[in-house]
Amino acid sequence: MTKTSIETIPILPFGMLNAFLICRNNRAILVDTGLPNSEAKIEKALNKNGLDWSNIKLIVLTHAHIDHAGSAVAVQALSSAPIVAHELEIPYCHGEPPILRPTGIFGRAFKKTGAIEQPFSYFTPQISMTTNQLALEEYGFPARLLHTPGHTPGSISVLLDGERVIAGDLVASGVLLGGIVLRNRPKSPPFEEEPDLVATSLDQLLALECRKFYLGHGGPLYAKTVKAHSSALRKS
Repeated sequence: MTKTSIETIPILPFGMLNAFLICRNNRAILVDTGLPNSEAKIEKALNKNGLDWSNIKLIVLTHAHIDHAGSAVAVQALSSAPIVAHELEIPYCHGEPPILRPTGIFGRAFKKTGAIEQPFSYFTPQISMTTNQLALEEYGFPARLLHTPGHTPGSISVLLDGERVIAGDLVASGVLLGGIVLRNRPKSPPFEEEPDLVATSLDQLLALECRKFYLGHGGPLYAKTVKAHSSALRKS
């Protein structure tokens, strides 16, 4: 059986910011592109797997904050792969300022830095996801995209065979921006637009028997821990 592997790309050290490379049969899907100027780190992950830019067949954006979409234009130019984002995320792809609702002290302090509101190369996705699900078989992967709003209106997750999911910023772990220590302890990311919708999206993934959650900040986390975080969100 052909294996589908997930390579974590450390955009920032200690798991503080991750992108992901899904590899199968000399094909790759890049999930998120990191901050601006992350191309060298992505290329290193490709080379580690015996691949180059031409092997990327699709660029998936879990959402369009600068730390996840900042290198989208550059990566698309290098790979010629189409970018897919949910239609509700397109205003952010075009440069509309993100809605920043801090989830705690760190989020409030981070918001004051203005870092997440810095401009980057804006774009229009080649593929606009207009449905709740999008199958990826035509790209050679037994996987699908699922609309999982809450962090942002157009957040999406990537569901793979083997009960694995790349869930973007639906949940984070660890201290500060999801890294350094306590990476197995769930927390909300610094910002999320609608916590109730986050809980609903997490519960939807759990109902689909997702067991291992790869995250943009920290992680991975497992189902029992994610369920506890979802329950806490509903009680807050």
